Amino acid sequence: MKKTIVIYGSTTGNCQEYAETIAQKLGVSDVKNVADVDADMLAEYDNLLLGTSTWGSGELQDDWFDGVDMLKSADLKGKTIALFGCGDASGYSDTFCGGMASLYDAVKESGAKLIGQVDASTYTYDDSESVVDGKFVGLAIDSSESEDEIDGRISAWVESIKPEL
Repeated sequence: MKKTIVIYGSTTGNCQEYAETIAQKLGVSDVKNVADVDADMLAEYDNLLLGTSTWGSGELQDDWFDGVDMLKSADLKGKTIALFGCGDASGYSDTFCGGMASLYDAVKESGAKLIGQVDASTYTYDDSESVVDGKFVGLAIDSSESEDEIDGRISAWVESIKPEL
């Protein structure tokens, strides 16, 4: 596997926990809060796994507001990017994992290869800006599911992206 970093924005600790789980399952040691990352650091990596929680009516996690500008200013051509997001499909069913859409919008025109889309029909929710052509733009993690279900989703997603990293 090429040099990989997992970058997250987390307010309550859930997204950080999921980022660390993803990194552990991939055997990746570099896991950072987006507030501690800059464009020069991104240049050192071939693979970027970017994760955010969703707040309010589908908003990006606070630490990512500057992070999105950093992504847009960085040279991401030739890199492989996978996204993950966490949300609450029972409490916020109409904006489930909507924050991931902001990350997707920031990188989709960057020249990077986007991987890790997930079939949206395997979730129960009403609406999400993070769904394109019937798939989430990355791994959607529903914090209202059981730990076993979450771990199963993460494991399956990690196995699906491993060959492309």
